[in-house]
Amino acid sequence: MGLDVIRLWPSAPGALGDNFDDIPTLTVFAPQQGRANGSSVVIAPGGAYLGLAINLEGRQVADWYAARGFTAFVLKYRLGAKYLMPVPLTDASRAMRLVRSLAPKFKLDPERIGIMGFSAGGHLAALLSTRVDNGHAESGDPVEHFSNKPDFVVLGYPWLNAMQPSPPPPFIASYQNLMKIPEAGRAAFEAYTPIRGVSADVAPTFIFITTDDATVSVQAAIDYFGALKSAGVPAEFHCFAHGTHGIGLGSGDPALDLWPVLLESWLRGRHVLP
Repeated sequence: MGLDVIRLWPSAPGALGDNFDDIPTLTVFAPQQGRANGSSVVIAPGGAYLGLAINLEGRQVADWYAARGFTAFVLKYRLGAKYLMPVPLTDASRAMRLVRSLAPKFKLDPERIGIMGFSAGGHLAALLSTRVDNGHAESGDPVEHFSNKPDFVVLGYPWLNAMQPSPPPPFIASYQNLMKIPEAGRAAFEAYTPIRGVSADVAPTFIFITTDDATVSVQAAIDYFGALKSAGVPAEFHCFAHGTHGIGLGSGDPALDLWPVLLESWLRGRHVLP
């Protein structure tokens, strides 16, 4: 396929080995020659923080963006019991800085770099958007001098209460139970709940989910949208009547296939897609 794969660091901090799962990367999906518009997006696939739906919520989505002139970067972040929070967040933050640092190489507009995530990746994207900074000028690593703030955020059926114990619905166990986090450490992990960090600094956000999603809490998405609205963050929320969790770009459903069309209109309205 001729795809470039870029390590987030020459040697990732906190890495417990040098195997595939220990190395966070970005896979680059470039637009066709002559189609590039300068916009870019980091895509965080879901997978309950136990794996990555790298095709359905990574490659397929990256192709969708690339067909519209974006340079898309699919993020392989560290996860599982081996890499608990804040490691996935550290990887996502580094990915944003790295893409911004590579803007000259890929001919990107450094003010049109977004992040998109699905399910657990949606939690990660939302969490990152609430924990941003302008970079660390004192760092000896030049990539760390760049901001980690996304310019737009897209959340697909996000698992926004992933870090809270016993979240409804009970179909999927809480992150703490999956990783067997001791009771004494749960309060610290609950702090990684995006709604707690919402402020006016959060980038414009697009959210979609289905009313009968049996895997993640729809109410958590509704509450998050309400928090964005209260903070004055430009946000758009679409809750479709029916659809299972993990539908990617719509999976051929006549109603759900509409959400990428709505996203494209939103991106144009935000002047991210010229």
